[in-house]
Amino acid sequence: MTQTAQRTPLVELTGVSKRYGSVRALEGVSLQVHAGEITCVLGDNGAGKSTLIKMVAGLHQHDDGVLRIDGEETHLASPREALDRGIATVYQDLAVVPLMPVWRNFFLGSEPRKGTGPFKRLDVDLMRRTTRQALLRMGIDLRDVDQPIGTLSGGERQCVAIARAVHFGAKVLVLDEPTAALGVKQSGVVLKYVAAARDEGLGVVLITHNPHHAYLVGDRFVLLKRGTMTGSHTRDEITLDELTQQMAGGSDLEELRHELQRT
Repeated sequence: MTQTAQRTPLVELTGVSKRYGSVRALEGVSLQVHAGEITCVLGDNGAGKSTLIKMVAGLHQHDDGVLRIDGEETHLASPREALDRGIATVYQDLAVVPLMPVWRNFFLGSEPRKGTGPFKRLDVDLMRRTTRQALLRMGIDLRDVDQPIGTLSGGERQCVAIARAVHFGAKVLVLDEPTAALGVKQSGVVLKYVAAARDEGLGVVLITHNPHHAYLVGDRFVLLKRGTMTGSHTRDEITLDELTQQMAGGSDLEELRHELQRT
Protein backbone atom coordinates (compact mmCIF):
# COMPACT_ATOMS: atom_id res chain seq x y z
CA MET A 1 0.00 0.00 0.00
CA THR A 2 1.35 3.44 -0.99
CA GLN A 3 1.79 6.33 1.38
CA THR A 4 -0.98 8.22 -0.49
CA ALA A 5 -3.43 5.35 -0.08
CA GLN A 6 -2.79 5.31 3.69
CA ARG A 7 -3.84 8.94 4.11
CA THR A 8 -7.44 9.95 4.72
CA PRO A 9 -9.12 10.79 1.41
CA LEU A 10 -10.20 14.38 0.88
CA VAL A 11 -13.52 13.06 -0.42
CA GLU A 12 -14.81 9.51 -0.19
CA LEU A 13 -18.05 7.99 -1.48
CA THR A 14 -19.02 4.54 -0.21
CA GLY A 15 -21.97 2.70 -1.75
CA VAL A 16 -23.69 5.95 -2.70
CA SER A 17 -27.08 5.85 -4.47
CA LYS A 18 -29.41 8.49 -5.86
CA ARG A 19 -32.98 8.16 -7.10
CA TYR A 20 -35.34 10.66 -8.71
CA GLY A 21 -38.78 9.25 -8.00
CA SER A 22 -38.77 5.76 -9.49
CA VAL A 23 -35.71 6.46 -11.65
CA ARG A 24 -32.42 5.08 -10.35
CA ALA A 25 -29.68 7.53 -11.38
CA LEU A 26 -26.86 5.99 -9.30
CA GLU A 27 -26.61 2.75 -7.38
CA GLY A 28 -23.80 1.67 -5.05
CA VAL A 29 -21.04 3.94 -6.37
CA SER A 30 -17.76 4.24 -4.44
CA LEU A 31 -14.68 6.37 -5.08
CA GLN A 32 -11.84 8.09 -3.29
CA VAL A 33 -10.20 11.44 -3.98
CA HIS A 34 -6.71 11.92 -2.51
CA ALA A 35 -4.56 15.03 -2.32
CA GLY A 36 -2.13 15.17 -5.23
CA GLU A 37 -4.05 12.58 -7.25
CA ILE A 38 -6.47 12.58 -10.17
CA THR A 39 -9.50 10.31 -9.96
CA CYS A 40 -11.10 9.82 -13.38
CA VAL A 41 -14.80 8.96 -13.67
CA LEU A 42 -15.56 7.47 -17.08
CA GLY A 43 -18.86 6.68 -18.73
CA ASP A 44 -21.01 7.40 -21.76
CA ASN A 45 -24.04 9.69 -21.78
CA GLY A 46 -26.58 8.47 -19.24
CA ALA A 47 -23.97 6.64 -17.18
CA GLY A 48 -24.60 8.78 -14.09
CA LYS A 49 -21.61 11.12 -14.28
CA SER A 50 -23.72 14.30 -14.01
CA THR A 51 -25.57 12.96 -10.98
CA LEU A 52 -22.26 12.14 -9.32
CA ILE A 53 -20.98 15.67 -9.96
CA LYS A 54 -24.12 17.22 -8.49
CA MET A 55 -23.78 15.20 -5.28
CA VAL A 56 -20.11 16.10 -4.78
CA ALA A 57 -20.87 19.75 -5.65
CA GLY A 58 -23.68 19.95 -3.09
CA LEU A 59 -26.51 20.41 -5.61
CA HIS A 60 -28.20 17.11 -4.73
CA GLN A 61 -28.00 14.91 -1.64
CA HIS A 62 -27.44 11.17 -1.84
CA ASP A 63 -30.23 8.80 -0.75
CA ASP A 64 -28.12 5.86 0.43
CA GLY A 65 -24.48 5.22 1.23
CA VAL A 66 -21.92 7.50 2.86
CA LEU A 67 -20.20 10.72 1.76
CA ARG A 68 -17.13 11.69 3.79
CA ILE A 69 -15.07 14.86 3.56
CA ASP A 70 -11.69 14.68 5.34
CA GLY A 71 -12.94 11.49 6.98
CA GLU A 72 -16.10 13.11 8.39
CA GLU A 73 -19.46 11.72 7.30
CA THR A 74 -21.62 14.51 5.92
CA HIS A 75 -24.54 15.59 3.73
CA LEU A 76 -23.78 18.67 1.63
CA ALA A 77 -26.79 20.97 1.78
CA SER A 78 -25.78 23.40 -0.96
CA PRO A 79 -23.04 24.34 -3.45
CA ARG A 80 -22.02 27.13 -1.05
CA GLU A 81 -21.36 24.55 1.67
CA ALA A 82 -19.32 22.45 -0.77
CA LEU A 83 -17.23 25.52 -1.64
CA ASP A 84 -16.78 26.31 2.05
CA ARG A 85 -15.51 22.74 2.52
CA GLY A 86 -12.97 23.26 -0.29
CA ILE A 87 -14.78 21.56 -3.19
CA ALA A 88 -14.76 23.63 -6.41
CA THR A 89 -16.67 22.42 -9.47
CA VAL A 90 -15.93 23.60 -13.01
CA TYR A 91 -18.83 22.74 -15.30
CA GLN A 92 -18.52 22.10 -19.00
CA ASP A 93 -20.48 25.23 -19.94
CA LEU A 94 -18.32 27.46 -17.66
CA ALA A 95 -20.19 30.15 -15.75
CA VAL A 96 -18.46 33.21 -17.26
CA VAL A 97 -19.62 36.59 -18.59
CA PRO A 98 -18.15 36.62 -22.13
CA LEU A 99 -17.95 40.42 -22.54
CA MET A 100 -16.24 41.02 -19.20
CA PRO A 101 -12.41 40.98 -19.02
CA VAL A 102 -10.52 37.96 -17.78
CA TRP A 103 -9.66 39.58 -14.43
CA ARG A 104 -13.32 40.48 -13.79
CA ASN A 105 -14.43 36.90 -14.42
CA PHE A 106 -11.57 35.58 -12.28
CA PHE A 107 -12.95 37.45 -9.24
CA LEU A 108 -16.63 37.23 -10.14
CA GLY A 109 -18.58 37.10 -6.86
CA SER A 110 -15.42 37.60 -4.75
CA GLU A 111 -14.35 41.11 -5.74
CA PRO A 112 -11.96 42.91 -3.34
CA ARG A 113 -12.79 46.55 -2.61
CA LYS A 114 -10.91 49.55 -1.31
CA GLY A 115 -11.96 52.78 0.33
CA THR A 116 -14.68 53.32 2.93
CA GLY A 117 -18.32 54.32 3.05
CA PRO A 118 -19.67 55.96 -0.12
CA PHE A 119 -16.14 55.98 -1.57
CA LYS A 120 -15.79 52.20 -1.46
CA ARG A 121 -15.02 50.80 -4.90
CA LEU A 122 -13.59 47.78 -6.69
CA ASP A 123 -9.85 47.39 -6.33
CA VAL A 124 -9.24 46.98 -10.06
CA ASP A 125 -5.44 47.22 -9.90
CA LEU A 126 -5.28 44.45 -7.29
CA MET A 127 -7.59 42.22 -9.32
CA ARG A 128 -5.60 42.72 -12.53
CA ARG A 129 -2.29 42.08 -10.78
CA THR A 130 -3.54 39.07 -8.81
CA THR A 131 -5.15 37.47 -11.86
CA ARG A 132 -1.94 37.80 -13.86
CA GLN A 133 0.14 36.33 -11.00
CA ALA A 134 -2.28 33.46 -10.35
CA LEU A 135 -2.31 32.50 -14.03
CA LEU A 136 1.49 32.68 -14.29
CA ARG A 137 1.82 30.52 -11.17
CA MET A 138 -0.04 27.80 -13.09
CA GLY A 139 2.09 28.41 -16.17
CA ILE A 140 -0.69 30.23 -18.05
CA ASP A 141 0.69 33.25 -19.92
CA LEU A 142 -2.26 35.16 -21.42
CA ARG A 143 -1.64 38.03 -23.80
CA ASP A 144 -3.77 40.44 -21.77
CA VAL A 145 -5.99 39.94 -18.70
CA ASP A 146 -8.03 42.96 -19.87
CA GLN A 147 -9.32 41.14 -22.96
CA PRO A 148 -12.92 39.84 -22.80
CA ILE A 149 -12.91 36.23 -21.64
CA GLY A 150 -15.21 35.40 -24.55
CA THR A 151 -12.28 36.03 -26.93
CA LEU A 152 -10.30 33.17 -25.38
CA SER A 153 -10.40 29.67 -26.79
CA GLY A 154 -12.40 27.00 -24.97
CA GLY A 155 -9.19 25.48 -23.65
CA GLU A 156 -7.92 28.83 -22.35
CA ARG A 157 -11.22 29.48 -20.55
CA GLN A 158 -10.99 26.06 -18.89
CA CYS A 159 -7.44 26.88 -17.78
CA VAL A 160 -8.54 30.20 -16.26
CA ALA A 161 -11.27 28.36 -14.33
CA ILE A 162 -8.72 25.84 -13.02
CA ALA A 163 -6.32 28.61 -11.94
CA ARG A 164 -9.22 30.43 -10.23
CA ALA A 165 -10.09 27.34 -8.16
CA VAL A 166 -6.45 26.90 -7.12
CA HIS A 167 -6.12 30.60 -6.18
CA PHE A 168 -9.25 30.63 -4.01
CA GLY A 169 -8.01 27.69 -1.96
CA ALA A 170 -9.88 24.69 -3.32
CA LYS A 171 -8.75 21.35 -1.93
CA VAL A 172 -10.83 19.30 -4.38
CA LEU A 173 -11.36 20.28 -8.01
CA VAL A 174 -14.19 18.60 -9.94
CA LEU A 175 -13.95 19.01 -13.73
CA ASP A 176 -16.97 18.19 -15.88
CA GLU A 177 -15.84 16.95 -19.30
CA PRO A 178 -13.23 19.74 -19.69
CA THR A 179 -11.97 18.40 -23.06
CA ALA A 180 -15.30 17.32 -24.56
CA ALA A 181 -15.66 20.17 -27.08
CA LEU A 182 -11.94 20.70 -27.74
CA GLY A 183 -9.54 19.58 -30.44
CA VAL A 184 -6.42 17.52 -29.80
CA LYS A 185 -4.06 20.47 -29.18
CA GLN A 186 -6.45 22.37 -26.88
CA SER A 187 -7.26 19.16 -24.99
CA GLY A 188 -3.56 18.67 -24.36
CA VAL A 189 -3.28 22.22 -22.99
CA VAL A 190 -6.17 21.64 -20.56
CA LEU A 191 -4.79 18.29 -19.39
CA LYS A 192 -1.45 20.00 -18.73
CA TYR A 193 -3.15 22.39 -16.29
CA VAL A 194 -5.21 19.60 -14.76
CA ALA A 195 -1.87 17.96 -13.94
CA ALA A 196 -0.59 21.32 -12.63
CA ALA A 197 -3.55 21.47 -10.20
CA ARG A 198 -2.66 17.96 -9.03
CA ASP A 199 0.95 19.04 -8.55
CA GLU A 200 -0.29 21.95 -6.40
CA GLY A 201 -1.63 19.27 -4.03
CA LEU A 202 -5.31 19.34 -5.01
CA GLY A 203 -7.39 16.22 -5.29
CA VAL A 204 -8.88 16.26 -8.79
CA VAL A 205 -12.00 14.50 -10.07
CA LEU A 206 -11.90 14.37 -13.88
CA ILE A 207 -15.23 13.46 -15.49
CA THR A 208 -14.73 12.25 -19.05
CA HIS A 209 -15.89 9.81 -21.70
CA ASN A 210 -12.41 9.67 -23.26
CA PRO A 211 -10.21 6.87 -21.85
CA HIS A 212 -7.13 8.18 -23.68
CA HIS A 213 -7.37 11.56 -21.94
CA ALA A 214 -8.08 9.85 -18.60
CA TYR A 215 -5.09 7.54 -18.86
CA LEU A 216 -2.71 10.40 -19.68
CA VAL A 217 -3.22 11.98 -16.24
CA GLY A 218 -5.27 9.61 -14.06
CA ASP A 219 -4.18 7.84 -10.88
CA ARG A 220 -7.53 6.14 -10.20
CA PHE A 221 -10.33 5.14 -12.58
CA VAL A 222 -14.00 4.57 -11.83
CA LEU A 223 -16.19 3.31 -14.67
CA LEU A 224 -19.95 3.92 -14.72
CA LYS A 225 -22.64 2.38 -16.89
CA ARG A 226 -26.35 3.13 -16.48
CA GLY A 227 -25.83 4.37 -12.94
CA THR A 228 -23.78 1.45 -11.64
CA MET A 229 -20.05 0.86 -11.26
CA THR A 230 -18.54 -1.52 -13.77
CA GLY A 231 -14.98 -1.10 -12.56
CA SER A 232 -12.66 0.65 -10.12
CA HIS A 233 -8.89 0.53 -10.65
CA THR A 234 -5.67 2.25 -9.70
CA ARG A 235 -3.27 3.08 -12.52
CA ASP A 236 -0.97 0.13 -11.82
CA GLU A 237 -3.90 -2.29 -12.05
CA ILE A 238 -5.03 -1.54 -15.59
CA THR A 239 -3.57 -0.73 -19.02
CA LEU A 240 -4.94 1.79 -21.50
CA ASP A 241 -6.15 -1.03 -23.75
CA GLU A 242 -8.00 -2.69 -20.85
CA LEU A 243 -9.50 0.64 -19.78
CA THR A 244 -10.66 1.34 -23.33
CA GLN A 245 -12.11 -2.17 -23.63
CA GLN A 246 -14.05 -1.81 -20.36
CA MET A 247 -15.21 1.66 -21.33
CA ALA A 248 -16.41 0.38 -24.72
CA GLY A 249 -18.42 -2.40 -23.13
CA GLY A 250 -16.13 -5.37 -23.68
CA SER A 251 -18.45 -8.24 -24.65
CA ASP A 252 -21.04 -5.81 -26.04
CA LEU A 253 -18.44 -4.43 -28.44
CA GLU A 254 -17.38 -7.92 -29.51
CA GLU A 255 -21.00 -8.89 -30.14
CA LEU A 256 -21.49 -5.75 -32.24
CA ARG A 257 -18.35 -6.54 -34.24
CA HIS A 258 -19.77 -9.93 -35.17
CA GLU A 259 -23.11 -8.38 -36.13
CA LEU A 260 -21.43 -5.87 -38.44
CA GLN A 261 -19.17 -8.33 -40.22
CA ARG A 262 -19.93 -8.96 -43.85
CA THR A 263 -21.77 -12.23 -44.44
